[in-house]
Order: sequence, then C-alpha cells, then structure tokens
Amino acid sequence: MLLGEQEQFLSYNGEVLVFQLSKPNHMEGPADNTANLCVRRMVFNRDTKLFVQKSSGAFSMRASHLKTEMVCCGCTTDSRTGIILPCVLLKKKKWNNVKYLLLLLHSSNQFEQSFHFKLDYELKEDIRLFAGPSVLWRHANKLFYISSNTSVVQSAPVQLSSVVWTGEIADEGTVVLGIRTACLPESEDADKFSLSDRATWGTEFFGYTIETQKVLPGTCFMPNAYSRVVSSVYVCKNERLKKQLQISLVAITRKNQIIWFQNGLPKGVCELPYEKPCSVKTALTSGNDLLFIVSFASENSCVVQRRDSLQVASKWQKVKSVLVDDFIGSGCEQLLLLFKDDSNTDVLSTFKITDLGGVNYTSGINYKHDVPAAEGLQENGLLTVKALEKRLQAGHTSVRELLQHLRLKKKVILESCRALIDLVEERTHILPNARQEGLVSLWDDVENPPPSLSKETSLASNVPEHFTEKLWHRVVGDSLVVGIKLTESSYLSLSDVSLSLVRDQDLSSISPIIKCQNKIIKLNKAFSALTVSSCQIEPPPKKLKLDLHSKGDLKKEFPKGSSRVQQNRAKTVIAVTSLSPLLAFHHVCCMVVLHARKEKHQNDCLQESKKITLLCGKILLSLEDISNGKYSVKMLRDNSFCTGSMEDILAVLAVSVKFSFQIVSSDCTLTPLNSWLLGAMECTPFKECHDHVFCHKAGNVYGTIFNWTLKSPFEGVLIIYCRNLTVLFQCLHSLTRILPPGCGIKFLRSASKAALTEQLALALEKEMLISKSSFFSKQTKAENSLTWGNKPDKKINDAAVASLLDTEEGVQQFRKKLQKEREESVLSMNQTMNGAQYQKIALKIAEAQLSSDMTVWRLSKS
Repeated sequence: MLLGEQEQFLSYNGEVLVFQLSKPNHMEGPADNTANLCVRRMVFNRDTKLFVQKSSGAFSMRASHLKTEMVCCGCTTDSRTGIILPCVLLKKKKWNNVKYLLLLLHSSNQFEQSFHFKLDYELKEDIRLFAGPSVLWRHANKLFYISSNTSVVQSAPVQLSSVVWTGEIADEGTVVLGIRTACLPESEDADKFSLSDRATWGTEFFGYTIETQKVLPGTCFMPNAYSRVVSSVYVCKNERLKKQLQISLVAITRKNQIIWFQNGLPKGVCELPYEKPCSVKTALTSGNDLLFIVSFASENSCVVQRRDSLQVASKWQKVKSVLVDDFIGSGCEQLLLLFKDDSNTDVLSTFKITDLGGVNYTSGINYKHDVPAAEGLQENGLLTVKALEKRLQAGHTSVRELLQHLRLKKKVILESCRALIDLVEERTHILPNARQEGLVSLWDDVENPPPSLSKETSLASNVPEHFTEKLWHRVVGDSLVVGIKLTESSYLSLSDVSLSLVRDQDLSSISPIIKCQNKIIKLNKAFSALTVSSCQIEPPPKKLKLDLHSKGDLKKEFPKGSSRVQQNRAKTVIAVTSLSPLLAFHHVCCMVVLHARKEKHQNDCLQESKKITLLCGKILLSLEDISNGKYSVKMLRDNSFCTGSMEDILAVLAVSVKFSFQIVSSDCTLTPLNSWLLGAMECTPFKECHDHVFCHKAGNVYGTIFNWTLKSPFEGVLIIYCRNLTVLFQCLHSLTRILPPGCGIKFLRSASKAALTEQLALALEKEMLISKSSFFSKQTKAENSLTWGNKPDKKINDAAVASLLDTEEGVQQFRKKLQKEREESVLSMNQTMNGAQYQKIALKIAEAQLSSDMTVWRLSKS
C-alpha cells in the first residue's frame, strides 16, 4: 500500500471492488490539492487461480485544507430504479465542521453523488447503510438518519444505547433493532413475564420502523435477558404467518458465544474460539449448508456450521477482510478471506476461496494459520467423511449407469431417425448389431439378406409411382404451410393421408422430425367450391337415376375403382408448422414425406389396401428469403378481382378457422348481405374461385375469407374463414348492423368424420329395418289369407295316395292334382296390395333413404 492511501473491500455480483482513497501529499507542495477515490473491479480467473482487474474508475474531489476519509461502504437499493448498487460514505473534516458525501457506483464505473450533509460532530457509533440509499447512525444515545429522498437529517423519538441490526422486515419496511433502558408500563394489562424480565435486567430490545415510525416489541426477536450481552445480530429469515411475525436470527455476545434464536427462543449455542467478536454474516454454500462467519477485533475469523447443533467448522488468523459472494460462478456462495501480508503491496495477493466443501482455492497461504477447531470434532468428522465417501461412491455408480442408459436411448432415437431418412430417400440402411451395443435384439440379426429379397427390393424401388402433382410452400404470419397436390388418378384413402417434415441437417442434439398439423382440402372443379370441413346444409338435388338392372350404365357413370366425388375434386394435403423454431438455424432444408394408404382395384372390386411412404421433394428456407417476402401470400386487387393464386388461397385457408352460420329472414330478402361483403368489408372474389371473397379492409379483419350461398331469397349460409375468435366477433358485429329486423343467425356445428360415419350406419340400419318390416307384414297377411290348403276336400291322406298310385290312370290324376296345388301356391305368393298401403310403405322407405343420402353427402363434403 502506498503512503497516504486508504483501502476498503466490497463484494458485488461475484466481483471484488477495491476502493482506494489517495490523499494529497502536502509535502510536495500545494500544486495538487485533489483527493482521488479509485475503484478497481477484480474477478477471479479459475485457470490462473488469481484475481485479475476487469475495469476501473475514479472520482476526484478538492481537498485543500481538508481531511478526507472513507467511513464505510456497502450495497444498498437505489429507490429510483430498485437496483442494488455499491455506495461509499466519505468524510471531509475542516476544523469543527464535518461534511459527509454518499457516492453511488454505477456499472460504468462512474460515481454519482447521491446527497451530502453537514454535522458539527463526527460519526463514530453504529453507522449503517440501508435502502434509499440512506445513512443511519447513533449519537448521544439518539438515533439519526438521512435519505436521498429528503436530504435532511431526521431524529427518531427513541433513546437507545446500541444498534445491533438494521434491515428489511416483512410488511414493516426498514427496521432498526436496538437496545435501550427498560420502559416499565404502568398499565395492569402488561405481560407480567415481560415486565419482570425488563425490571430484572434493566434493558430491553426494541424495533423501530423508519417509514412508519412505529416501535415493535423486541421479544419477537429474542428475550430481553440477552440485551446486556448481545453485540451484533444477523436476521436470517423473516415472514408473517397468520399476522404473526416469524423471525430466525443468529446473535454474537460479549461472552464469546454465538446463539441461534427461532421465533424469540434460543435453539442453540456455541463457544467462539477468539475474544471480542464484532460482526456476523451468513453464506449459503453448494451443499445447502448455512454458514455463520464471525469476525473478531483481533483480526481473526471463524466459521460456524448449523446442522444438528452449532459447531465451529474452521478458523483463521490475521484476516484482513472476509467477503461472501459467488466468486467462481458456480451458482452458490463462497467465502473469500483476504489475509494480511506485509511483504506484498498487492491487496489480493494472499487470499483463500472456500465453501468448506469441494471449493478450495488458495494463494500464498501459510498453512500454519489454518488451525483445526477441536480434536473431538476432527475425529467425528473423520468418521463422517468415511461414511459419506461410501455413499458418494454408490451415488456415483448410479449416476454413471443412468448417464450410460440416457446415452444409449439417445443413440437409438438418432439411429431410428437416420433409418427414417434413408427410407424416404430410398437408400439402404444397415442397422448396427445389437450385441455390439449391449442390447438384446427382438428379432434375429441378419447380416446378409437373401439375394432374392434384395433384388425384389431394388426392383420395386426403381418402379416410380406418381401420386403427387405439385409441391409448394408459403409463409403466413408465424406459420409455414407446405402443400402437396395429389393426382386425380391416385387411389389414396383420404382417411390415411398425412405429411411429415424431416430436417435434412444432421444435428445430433435435436430430433430431425418437425412437429406439424395435417389438413386435407378438396377443390370442386365443377363449381369452384373450396371445402375444408362439412357443415349442415342441404345437398344438391339428385339428377342421376341408377338402374340396378343395367350394369353397363353403372360402369359408364362410375369408372373402375373411383367415384364421382373423387373425379370432380382435386385433393391437396397440407402440413402447417410453426416457423420461428426453424428460423433459429438461419438456413433450413426439409424433406417432405407423404404417408398414405393405397387402395388396390382389381376386377371392379376394392381389394386389400397397402401403406406407402413417398419422398415428395425438398423445401429450402432462409431468413433472407422470408424477409424479402419470397414465400409470402400475395392477395392484390385487379379489376374487382383478387389475384391470389390457388396455393395462396389454400395457405390462408389452412391457417384459418372455419365457422358456418345459417341466416334466415322471414320478412325481408337477404340482398343487403352481398352489398355488405363488397362494400363495408371491401371484399373481392378470387379469380380462381368466384364463390369465395377476400377481405381487403384494413385492420384485424384483413385476410378473412367469406363464402355466401343463397338457398332462397330468405335463407342462406355464410361461411367465415378467420384467424381467431376476435376477428370472428368483429365480422359478426359488423354483419348485425345491416341485417333486417327479425333476422335469425344460427351457428352450424361441423360434425367429425367419426360421428358422421356412425350416423350413416344408424341410418342404413333404420332403412333396412323399415324395408324388412314392410315386406314381412305383407307376407304374413298373404299367408293368413290362404284357404286352399286348409279345406277338408283338398287333403290327401296316405291311403288315397296309395290307391291312386296303383294304376296308370291314378298316377295321371295325382299329377293333375299336384300341378293344381303348385299353381295355387304361386298365385298366393303374388298377392296384390291396394294403393293406400303401397303409398304408406313407399313413404316410410323414401324418408329413410333421404336421411341416409343426406349423411352420405355430408360425409363426402368433410
């Protein structure tokens, strides 16, 4: 240390702040009358195991005929920002006038003068810094304080002999815990135990709140019996439970003891190894151990651990300062002990960083100063360490096995992803041997597959199957939309069609499979109607009458293996995924894989289906292209039409939610609705699809798609494709303004395919039961009306038959009678029915068929 310098140390966010105040040297002349307060930010380098300087700053003051000193330093909260900042209290003394300055240190190493004040005496007793920043001190058994908010010295209306702690208490703000002469109340309602306690000892603890100027009872901290011996206190925890203040603290006494108090009661005590303890602080280490660091006036320090009881864990001599912070960046606190070394001028040349556990960094330490606490404690510690070593070894073995298992799981998942990529790219993938990986194979490992199988596989992969017509992708908001248009001749089951996006980059830590949502959108070419899901409206009237006796007409109308719906619609499979996670890689290449079930048709019959997986192509994404709008949806107006392409329309529909409404007006026609769409909503129809209109109105409703279908001048269905419910409510609010009075709006819920399939099965069952019951009742009525077999003269007994069969004429007569009975039986089965009965049966069957036809149409629209 240079002559005329003062030093103080402070820990702040893992750094060591070294404050040095250089005084002017009057021996060299009056030329330089400035005093400089310098600060150096020192950080610990774990490689070199030394403290290195990170940055520095300085503050200059005129010091002509003034005696400048550093009083104290600490970390307090700046009330303007709520940020904890280092601060330094300086003193300038000139004759009997003493001026104090409080400086704040910012992260830029710039000092800021928070406030200053003048006194006619020097601060010597119980000087504390607290939030504000504020300064508190005791003088002539009175309490004074000043804050940056007032800059005026204020006096508390209390008398006290010492201040043992200052800090924050729940729901009370800044509280000063002090000791004063006991004030004995005259009321009879006072607690007799507390009254006798104070009368016996003559002193008591009390708490004083700075903000509310309220006095708290000191018994919630500790009994008044300790008020004559306690010199310093550290409150470890405070909270309120059911309006009761719960406080845990540790106190040091003039009897060289440290005592742990819980809710005002002593819970443990330990003898300290040195005399005259002056301060105590805490540290929470990596082992979740709470350490108490006690500093002594003789430049000694010790650490007390609290487990089952309070015990001295370690002690040191010739300690210049003890700091607590996370100096090595481990996430837990450590102790930094700065030792006195007269041979070296560097303040951080001799130090020790420890948490009494695995962290132990030393530099220039003479180990004879590390004195063991006690022999008995050392023996107990040795036995404890041996037991802990065995537990540690068992835990280390378990952790090693768990890590090996996790590595193996990760390897299996990555191998599965590579196999999937090779499958879609039609490459041969060779699985590793299970024995080499320490696994048991679920099937027999085949090193060399049979030649015939390999040949068939290679031949099958060389035969191309064209199921897709076009691959495209668009960016809509924060969503990436990828679509594949299927060919019209593809016999793919739409219930089993899906897309997968596989990242092409080989990233070992990230799964290549991209999570996405699949949709199927059908485009009706004949009417240019887009449908994403079905809604409850009537099907178009039937114009085709099938003759079940004419197979040729049926084959002409429905060619082999397909349906009318499949021929008139172009199908597009769409995958929607979030775009932002992909852009984290700046450039992304994704493979698009189609999963489907191919329907086999043979001799006009649907055979067993087959699952297929096809690589449809790759898409490339870059942040630069997206910023330039290369893949954005372009919806522009051109001669009262919207020029969006079919891919743009499908992309907007894929990220939108569909809502269907039935609008019925009993008094007026619904002609204003078209004017509302083209006028107030500023919609234009698509060139590709005139039935759908695109909203160009500025605001949230921009990009909404409408479809308005009139069933009659007084009834229609409005379908809205919008981004969210907020846009839907805005559209409906605007719609209700133009609708005629008495108009009703009904929300149509779209049924799922599973529900529609179940509904169709029930309708067909009902249709079959009605037909069966009608024919069964007719047959029963016909049988009851038959009388030819019940007449006595028609009966033929066995004797008559035997007599008739004896002669040729008898045989001829028996044959004639048998023929007559056969003709009568045929006539009985061809009974006629009247017109009313037939009309009733036909009406029941027609109603059942109408219900099943409606369900079939809704299912085809889904």
